[in-house]
Amino acid sequence: MRLRYPLLAALLGAALSAPAAAQECGGDFDAWKKDVAAEARAAGVGAVGLDALEDAAIDPKVLARDRAQGVFSQTFIEFSGRMISAYRLKHGAANLKKYADVFSRAESEFGVQGPVIAAFWALETDFGAVQGDFHTLNALVTLAHDCRRPQVFRPQIVPLLTLIDRGDLPADVKGAWAGEIGQTQMLPIDYLMDSVDGDGDGKVDLRNSVPDVILTTARKLQMKGWKRDQPWVEEVRVPADMPWDQTGRTSKLPLAKWAQWGVTRPDGTPLQDNGLQAGLVLPMGRNGPAFLSYDNFDVYIEWNQSFTYALTAAVLATRLAGAPAYDPRQPEPGLGLEQMKELQSKLVARGHDVGKVDGILGTNTREAVRKEQMRLGIAVDGWPTTELLARL
Repeated sequence: MRLRYPLLAALLGAALSAPAAAQECGGDFDAWKKDVAAEARAAGVGAVGLDALEDAAIDPKVLARDRAQGVFSQTFIEFSGRMISAYRLKHGAANLKKYADVFSRAESEFGVQGPVIAAFWALETDFGAVQGDFHTLNALVTLAHDCRRPQVFRPQIVPLLTLIDRGDLPADVKGAWAGEIGQTQMLPIDYLMDSVDGDGDGKVDLRNSVPDVILTTARKLQMKGWKRDQPWVEEVRVPADMPWDQTGRTSKLPLAKWAQWGVTRPDGTPLQDNGLQAGLVLPMGRNGPAFLSYDNFDVYIEWNQSFTYALTAAVLATRLAGAPAYDPRQPEPGLGLEQMKELQSKLVARGHDVGKVDGILGTNTREAVRKEQMRLGIAVDGWPTTELLARL
């Protein structure tokens, strides 16, 4: 195993703590690029990387994609039903077998189970088949110059320029519209600082080398807090009535407590106490599918803050580990896009922070829904319904 550039952190830290003026977004693009170039030069980027930056341009298609993430307005059942496909299950199982030795190394060295890595590999690029065709540097400068979320993308530019300058990536490297690269879609700073040379050829290639991809993904998950030999999610059956206000990802309780309230395994048998604590997540309310979520599920949220994506990835990993398909049960009908926007506007008017009013049921909106359900005496399950909208 070989980690990349362990001494670069100090240089990047110094560059990223540059004066605030150099961190501003918007304004004249050429002047803005000069500030980025100064930051890159201070971090040790040479002529090759700086020339690549000089040629970088705004990509309107990237801005369009950033503003049109309607996929996350789908319900969990809709999204997971589409993403946990027969193709991904079949090829995931085949890859776990084909690269069994590499997955075994990943678990031994980083504590991350093979199905977890394989699930991300499947969802991000269909095992490397669809890595994206956006010019990565153009994508990052576009999103960093744009003032919507510059704090997310600006810190990725110098690491990418460093990779280009050192010859690890070509100047015209392509990937996802948001700047991710490779078969599990790593951001440049992760590629630069935490990548692993899994095949021992003296370089890291996250676009073509499967051992590099598997071990680097495992290391990334470990760095985000993955706990060795522990589960991530587990499907359960919930009773018709219980203290719903105790549910939620962050409300972790001993399994004995959930069992006391009537939560069982999917087949109705008692929960097996594993000595861990877990939250009870209800992605579509108390009448929909239900899962115990352990500390390792928090790492999924760190990977992608979309709750729907994170839970889908976690459930796909359980399927690859041998679990059956989950029971969708019969959730109450949710809200359409415009109804969800109306709900978010009402929540904002009541003082809740839901982020952007975009019709997406994100973490902040779920939490605001729970608080209003509690105030109104409705079962507190975080699932917005037409009843809640009418009551507000």
